[in-house]
Amino acid sequence: MMHRVKDLSREQRVAVESLLGRSVSEDEAVSVKALNPSAIVPSRLTGEERKAALENLNLYFVREDAQREPVSREHEEAIIHEALCSTPPGYRPAS
Repeated sequence: MMHRVKDLSREQRVAVESLLGRSVSEDEAVSVKALNPSAIVPSRLTGEERKAALENLNLYFVREDAQREPVSREHEEAIIHEALCSTPPGYRPAS
């Protein structure tokens, strides 16, 4: 259920800001959802495996970034905006 920040009590707003780790503005809306523990899949990787995976991912992006043609900041933001707008709300890829 969505709640407009402007309609929240002081205590509710403080709780929301604490959960989000940032302040919220009057024109925002928030939603809080509880998940069953079975819906949360813990990582099977060790700390070292996670670190190695992150390093490999960073190397991948460095290689990919080196191959792309430079674009202006405005063009870059337009590309990201278009991608975000073309994704249906609530979309989750099939696993």
